[in-house]
Amino acid sequence: MKRPFVTASSRRRFLALATTSLGALAIPLRGAAGNRIRFGLVTYMWGADWDLETLIRNCGTAGVSGVELRVDHAHKVDPSLSGPARAAVKARFADSPVTLLGMGTNFEFHSADPAVVRKNLDGAKEFVRLSHDIGGTGVKVKPNALPKEVPKEKTLNQIGRALAELGRDAADFGQEIRLEVHGGVTDLGDIRTVMATAATPNVRVCWNSNQPDLAGDGLEANFAKVKEYLGHTIHVREVPAPDYPYAALAKLLVKADYDGYVCLEASSKPADRVGALTAQRIAWDDLVRAASGN
Repeated sequence: MKRPFVTASSRRRFLALATTSLGALAIPLRGAAGNRIRFGLVTYMWGADWDLETLIRNCGTAGVSGVELRVDHAHKVDPSLSGPARAAVKARFADSPVTLLGMGTNFEFHSADPAVVRKNLDGAKEFVRLSHDIGGTGVKVKPNALPKEVPKEKTLNQIGRALAELGRDAADFGQEIRLEVHGGVTDLGDIRTVMATAATPNVRVCWNSNQPDLAGDGLEANFAKVKEYLGHTIHVREVPAPDYPYAALAKLLVKADYDGYVCLEASSKPADRVGALTAQRIAWDDLVRAASGN
């Protein structure tokens, strides 16, 4: 596939823009605190069986303004798409009120086998190109595990180096690499170590609303460990939740002047998903409004 024409100056401009906000690709908006936080959907559970037309229609009906497309779902957006098919996906989103945030993949970089890490890197790069071609702004990946036979610091640094390579490749396509805090790597101190090794402006953290966020000194202290690295998307589950302080998270995001999408990654499957999605969007808007003092 033909790569887009990228000059040295355009690459430098992308990297410079990536350091000016919490999201490498966020568009600065003006207004009261919290006004730059938007609500989106990860197509896990609630959108997994919707084809692309249904997905866009249902998100529009629910007032959801952005969507992260998970792989292997009914919308069938994957690297096998031809050039014209990719252009058609891009046009379909452009003609809708829903922003395509990018692709949610399962690529991971913790394996002790270098060949496995290389395979995951090559696969992730294919999705970087796909996201670019369909109008997305980033690709979500995972750290996922810490092999017991390998010292933890070695694995964390390995993940960081892999992300640096992927980030440099993605910068040529104007894409953000979003490291989801996931699996066996959910300690925010460990994530900070990974990010310090990656040290690439368009490699960012996708907050994932995990129980370890509350460990140790608590949510605020753990949030502070990765606040500077937050990317254009974060993941949440349904609200209200008895075991996670989403109101407190909303306050932290407002205080940080977060500029990006709070994306619902649902854990249930209600009968009326469009109605439930509408209710979740309203609930999150209410949390942000309360956190903003509005």
